[in-house]
Amino acid sequence: MLHLIVKDIVLQRNTFFILLPLLVVYMLLNSPSLFIGIIFCIAFTMQAFAADEKSQIHLLLNSLPYTKKEIVSAKYLGALVITIIIALTVVLGHLIIHGELFSWKELLLMLYLVMLYVSFSFPVSYKFKSSYLMIAFFAAFAAYLVVINLFVPNLNDLIRELVGKLLAMQAGQLYTMAGCIVFGVYVLSWLLSLRIYYKKAA
Repeated sequence: MLHLIVKDIVLQRNTFFILLPLLVVYMLLNSPSLFIGIIFCIAFTMQAFAADEKSQIHLLLNSLPYTKKEIVSAKYLGALVITIIIALTVVLGHLIIHGELFSWKELLLMLYLVMLYVSFSFPVSYKFKSSYLMIAFFAAFAAYLVVINLFVPNLNDLIRELVGKLLAMQAGQLYTMAGCIVFGVYVLSWLLSLRIYYKKAA
């Protein structure tokens, strides 16, 4: 299974070197490092997933001595590894460009949000295809534009204020409880994807 995780990371190296300058540009423009990290984590994770949907790779994976459980588990573990790599890159870039350490609360929030996204996107991708997520993303983005232009013009400010309040909270128990909930959702998603993959590959 370790080889499957390494394979996903190796396949992403060219994409990483292409998008790394873009990440640096966003930081230089004073874009919030938290949101940059989340977007890049999701992009790399879903790119690794989409690569395995090609028929040649799919057939190759199923012909290799890996169980269906290992194939699905490698995706979920690989998503965590990719998230950690991107998070460390963002932390280093934030330190070099802004001269300050990245908040551990922001790191946890980044990890939690990416894990939640993976928890919902992977089962959908196994059931259908990851391309459907792109359609859903554009639909959600269109809905967001409608809401922000017609109904809640200050939506961005409200979101920024909410995130600021969450990060300002001192209760470590809150982050621990949130982590347990996110981890639970992640595991349930993992089990659901296994069930879907078993039925689909049968």
